[in-house]
Amino acid sequence: MRILFVSAEVVPFAKTGGLADVAGAIPNALRALSHDVAVIMPYYQSARQKFADRVADTGLRLSAPLGAETHTAALLRTTLPGSDVPVYLVDHPPFYDRPQLYGTPAGDYPDNAERFIFFSRAVLAATRALNWAPDIYHCNDWQAALVPVYLRAAHSVDRFYHNSHSILTIHNLAYQGVFPREAFALTGIDWSHFTWREFEFYGKLNLLKGGLVAADLLTTVSRRYAREIQTREYGCGLEGVLADRAAQLYGIINGIDYTIWDPATDPYLPAPYSPDDLAGKAACKRKVQELSGLPPRDVPLLGIVSRLDEQKGLDLIASILPDLVELDTQFVLLGTGQQSLQDLFTDFARRYPRHVSVHLTFSNELAHQIEAGSDMYLMPSRYEPCGLNQLYSLRYGTAPIVRKTGGLADTITNCTPTSLAKGTANGFSFETYAAPALLHAVRRALRLYSDPCAWRRLIQIGMRQDWSWNKSAREYQALYMKVHS
Repeated sequence: MRILFVSAEVVPFAKTGGLADVAGAIPNALRALSHDVAVIMPYYQSARQKFADRVADTGLRLSAPLGAETHTAALLRTTLPGSDVPVYLVDHPPFYDRPQLYGTPAGDYPDNAERFIFFSRAVLAATRALNWAPDIYHCNDWQAALVPVYLRAAHSVDRFYHNSHSILTIHNLAYQGVFPREAFALTGIDWSHFTWREFEFYGKLNLLKGGLVAADLLTTVSRRYAREIQTREYGCGLEGVLADRAAQLYGIINGIDYTIWDPATDPYLPAPYSPDDLAGKAACKRKVQELSGLPPRDVPLLGIVSRLDEQKGLDLIASILPDLVELDTQFVLLGTGQQSLQDLFTDFARRYPRHVSVHLTFSNELAHQIEAGSDMYLMPSRYEPCGLNQLYSLRYGTAPIVRKTGGLADTITNCTPTSLAKGTANGFSFETYAAPALLHAVRRALRLYSDPCAWRRLIQIGMRQDWSWNKSAREYQALYMKVHS
């Protein structure tokens, strides 16, 4: 089966979030299942600076209308690292040769509508120019949401697209591509489609909404999140559209790449370890304490690697930090984000230097080290479509403490005497979004931690579970076959 994976960001060429990790991993897993897979994305400045020597010009040029103007892009080609999966790059410097992908700290780029309407047009133009007709256009998030719309329109006018189908994956419903009503003229779509049933959203243009209506199938990144987004609490105004398409909406959990995230082979760690030999984890803990300026004490170390955003439950963590200090634990945070949260946690580190350490940066090396060196990982999210860090934590023998929402609910089985005895427990969870509920979950974890045999059993269960991309790829394969049959 021919599959084109359409994404605005792909690791290692460009990344702002988990979408890039998915787009860099799923195509390889699908190729391993013997599918003919390719990826297409914009050619950003980040890729131009780091990978120019690996990029070749196909010689093809893509022209597409954008309102009253016609824009032309070059189609370039590279491959995903370590594989032969082609990555096609839409090279249009006026739109994509910029320091950031979507905007600056001051806000989104004002022409994001133009940039990604053109990208969606260019995707269909690229497959035509390559004379490579995908069976499936697998589109991701609002930046690619117009591809299913254009594909549906092309079915009736060009036999090249006649047997192609589309799947649209929602990675985070909070980001929808909402623009002023006037931007609809740029799409080239007849104004009869600018209605509440398709593109209109409280008087504005909503690109994701149009794609949700047009795509043959919809997916999101966990079964729980697929249900949640059909409710007013989590639907971000699109719950009605999603409920109408519930029969075509599926949840498939993301996976992780164990060639990158495995403490037995991780080059960033001072010592390797595995479920059968956990000795190296103590050295990893001492390394994190050293790097974080924390005393090398044998007390529980709680870690988090996160964007500092209200979605991630940082307000709950801040509320219980004084309690964690009283409980004689240590806490280490790595990440950047909202200035108010950065200031808040910096103040905690100043007040409790023997218990709290904050790294306001991003370091892939330190992220691996915190996953390995921590005893517990905090993830009390308000909502979490899938989440990856809880899966990394499982592999690294670091017990996740999570709020039971989205993908966290689908992947973490709360530890109770019964679930631990059955061998299904792999972490701790709570439901109510409140600081006391989080603190109660932490206290439960600390009680189990005080029993070394029980704690070892818990983390070994998690370390032996399989959350690789292979399972996810097989589920996507089943959907591709369903929609193409």
